[in-house]
Amino acid sequence: MRRNDVARAGSGLLLALTLLAGCARGPDVDASGLALRRVVIYRNGVAYFERRGLVDADQVTFRVRKEKVGDFLATLAVIEAGGSSVRSASFPVEVDDGSGEDEAPDALGPEVTPTPKDKGAAARAKQRDDEHEKVKLTLDGREHDLVIGYVAETPVWRPSYRLVMGAGGAQGAAPRADSKQAHLQAWGIVQNLSGEDWKGVKLSLVAGAPLAFQATLDQAAIPPRPVVSDQGEVIASVPTSETTLATEAAPPPPPPVEPAPGDAGEGYAFMEEAEPEMAKGGGKMRSARPSAAATAPAAKPSVRLSDREDARAGGQHAGPQLKRSAPAPAPPPMAMNPSPPRNMSALAAVAMEAGTTRYDIPFPVDIPDKSATMVLLLARQVPGESIFLFAPDGGVPASSSHPFRVARFTNDTKGLLERGPIAVFENGAFLGQGMVEPLPPGATTTVPFALERGLAVDTTREESAEGARIAKIEGGALEIERDWVTHTKYAVRNGADLAARTLVKHPRLHGTRLHAPPKGTEDNVGTGSALVPIDVPRRGTAVLDVDERRLFRQQIDWLDQLADDAVQGYLKDPRADAAVAKQLGQAWDIRGKLRPAIDERDRILAEQQRLEQQSHELRQNLRAIEKNKTADELRRDLTDRLSKASARLDEITKRVIVLEMQINEQQIRFRDLTNEIKLLAPLAPVRAAP
Repeated sequence: MRRNDVARAGSGLLLALTLLAGCARGPDVDASGLALRRVVIYRNGVAYFERRGLVDADQVTFRVRKEKVGDFLATLAVIEAGGSSVRSASFPVEVDDGSGEDEAPDALGPEVTPTPKDKGAAARAKQRDDEHEKVKLTLDGREHDLVIGYVAETPVWRPSYRLVMGAGGAQGAAPRADSKQAHLQAWGIVQNLSGEDWKGVKLSLVAGAPLAFQATLDQAAIPPRPVVSDQGEVIASVPTSETTLATEAAPPPPPPVEPAPGDAGEGYAFMEEAEPEMAKGGGKMRSARPSAAATAPAAKPSVRLSDREDARAGGQHAGPQLKRSAPAPAPPPMAMNPSPPRNMSALAAVAMEAGTTRYDIPFPVDIPDKSATMVLLLARQVPGESIFLFAPDGGVPASSSHPFRVARFTNDTKGLLERGPIAVFENGAFLGQGMVEPLPPGATTTVPFALERGLAVDTTREESAEGARIAKIEGGALEIERDWVTHTKYAVRNGADLAARTLVKHPRLHGTRLHAPPKGTEDNVGTGSALVPIDVPRRGTAVLDVDERRLFRQQIDWLDQLADDAVQGYLKDPRADAAVAKQLGQAWDIRGKLRPAIDERDRILAEQQRLEQQSHELRQNLRAIEKNKTADELRRDLTDRLSKASARLDEITKRVIVLEMQINEQQIRFRDLTNEIKLLAPLAPVRAAP
């Protein structure tokens, strides 16, 4: 039993090793004699690969993983720098014959008895053959200097940042905490899962995601066609012919200008990169037309020295270069950890092409298969400081009453900083981590990295309607506009021994404008928020009032007090239309007489109503004591009061008649004047300077 168990265990181990070896992944693309020279990785799951080599044959065979043949064919570009040309590229097409039977495996020969080791090697070779297709390039002649470029799937590169606050001192000096300078480092993490080792390749990382899609050019496509029957149709009318007038042929394009030897670029990269490198004598390109994924943001082509000329010119790794521009200036070193690199020429050159940012690593890179590496992209001084930010976040409950500690810096580099984690340091200590969102050149970001409980914030809100301005006058109707005002007040209490510079991230109300914002306010319309600064003294309290206003209109009577406020404001405004102001002035002179008359009439009418009610009650009382002989004195008092009320009523009646006549006359004149006024556009509201 033990021998059988040992035998079975040995057989199982051998089988497992055989299967494990059989599952080993080969390279996605392999071509004998064409070494991998350049890799350009994008942020959309694809990379551009460039191979080059001397071929002494009339055919080059590529072994391409089956699921990647479509992308390979859609983006394949070939440069022949040796004077010959490429005739064609052929590949097999899978056809389902419906039999459902697999092809018989290749026999090793009737006279050969394979050993277990031979069987494992044959199985692995057969499996790799099943996973790959062969794409054959037929060449014209035998000696060729080929450059092959194509796009294939690869993991995206990911950025990681370091920010050291207060690093604005001179070289060798201790950093100052109050300095508004910071040292920024950007690293790129690259993963190689291509199935082959990258040895001595030129590596470029592109901060962008050009259009890229999966192509199926390796699959046969036969679209359905309509069936046309012959019914012997007779053309019942003569078609009209089309005539094109003769024109002179366009002049041929000017010949390309050969670049000077010193103007050589960094090599080509598909998509945003320049055209593939060519030998000094020029080359011919024979390839399938690149897809939109490969050519969308293509830059201007640049011609590069060949390897032999590169060596004569001093080597291919003489230092970082920008495409057709001077090298990026090296930032001063920093006197604290993490320290900048001693050799600043090791930093990647940053180039902007077609709206994208590319980091070119100036030295060759080795990345074994199934491994990753991290390369330094930039290290430089940037404007930055450590302050506080009140920005309530649902994921941090305490942030509704306490601000965050934040690192605030400006991207004054030439390129885009992609989204990635950032570690913040100050005075030689680690402060925390945050996340940088995509940051264009020249933009400023505020990255929270810790919660500050030494500051507390209380928030209140008040709303009211304020102001009155003429919006429109037409057909004798007056329309005014007012401001619906929202005051959001932030009371910030500082319990620390140092003053606190704080930014309040205020959520903007839709359709409102900031009125008289504090100096330094950043109204970020795209994010729907505003960053409003406030300085809080040590162990003190400061109140920030954010005033937001929204216009609304309403039609109003000419005699209303708001109408008077709006017209008086228009008449005092130097921007007012002179003709309209004159008409309004005349109408307002009449209104100055009409309004008091109406007020007096309304007042005495109210008095008349009160006296009539009083007289009615006096008459009822007199009727009640009419037969009471002991109430003579009360009867005389009530009679006297009734007499006075009647006399006053007579006076009021006469005055009301006079006032009604005056009011009617003034109203007619006022209506005639206002009917002639036409104002269709309001004056722009005066904005308070921030």
